[in-house]
Amino acid sequence: MLNAFSSPQSVLVLGASSDIARAAVARLAGPGTLRRVVLAGRPSPARDDAEADARRAIGAGGVVTVVDFDATAIGTHEALLDAVYDAGDIDVVLVAFGVLPQAPTLEDPVAAAGVVTTNFTGAVSALTVCARRSRSAGHGTIVVLSSVAGERIRTSNFLYGATKAGLDAFATGLGDSLVGTGVSVVVIRPGFVRTRMTAGLKEAPLTVDKEAVAAAVAGAVGGPTRTVWVPGTMRPVMSALRHVPRTVFRRLPV
Repeated sequence: MLNAFSSPQSVLVLGASSDIARAAVARLAGPGTLRRVVLAGRPSPARDDAEADARRAIGAGGVVTVVDFDATAIGTHEALLDAVYDAGDIDVVLVAFGVLPQAPTLEDPVAAAGVVTTNFTGAVSALTVCARRSRSAGHGTIVVLSSVAGERIRTSNFLYGATKAGLDAFATGLGDSLVGTGVSVVVIRPGFVRTRMTAGLKEAPLTVDKEAVAAAVAGAVGGPTRTVWVPGTMRPVMSALRHVPRTVFRRLPV
């Protein structure tokens, strides 16, 4: 459980190779109370690097466990995540996996469906298991990395935006359904973030580094806020864009 200073002692990361997740683990380990980190993701050099980062962050007294997790292998999620919870308490779950298609996939329906499976369906599956186990334990914070791309769907990345809109809505509803159980769901809505996933893309206004999102994740754990915008100025910007007429919005250079 969170200690007296609202710092977690255990974290489960779904999407271990995520740059933001790696930065978030380092930030959560900062107070020196983090003792258990479970990194779930597909085998890759990036996952290996995340493991090394986590071991350095929590020190020799902590335990870092790596498990194979594939967002698209939905039939494996329940058994895999149940095993993680059975092995020890989980204070924080960070859902950080996702793919960003580099162009609209109008010519490839299989690829389009694959993006939806990874970003939305796989997340719903994993979140359902984590919510059930956290509710049974009577505590926990589930942090979901959403995106402002889901707030107003843009032509340039409508497929990605649609999956984030679905994930955001599900996570928000899930959080409402867990009120009073001791479990909270925090939705993080960053704008453009400098990571390996966005490398080579033109930066948007209000672009931030991964450390800014990591700080938002750490700050939300144990706090009262359930929706966090990164940067905070993104909230009024998106509120204004939400009311721009569609015929005008689709011509904006966003």
